[in-house]
Amino acid sequence: MIITTTNEIKGKEIKEYRGIIFGEVINGIDYGRDFAAAFKNFYGGRVTEYEEELVKSRADAIKELMNRAEQVGANAVIGVTVDYETIETMLMVVATGTAVVIE
Repeated sequence: MIITTTNEIKGKEIKEYRGIIFGEVINGIDYGRDFAAAFKNFYGGRVTEYEEELVKSRADAIKELMNRAEQVGANAVIGVTVDYETIETMLMVVATGTAVVIE
């Protein structure tokens, strides 16, 4: 499956649009990691605990987007965007795109 941020795929013809799809993930940060991150935040430095969770959450959201594209019979997703939000101590990642059928 092709996933792209562009609105077309070079060399491929879009045969059918299957609609806007989403991949949503909400992950909590465990207290141990949150404590370590708060300590680093106080003294300075990279907060790798949050970076690792962000990378994992983004990958999960894109995987969910691909699964939903397959459910509607698409073989590609175009115009993909990824948005991030925090809800208290949770991280929400939403991937959005247009599911399409390409030749």
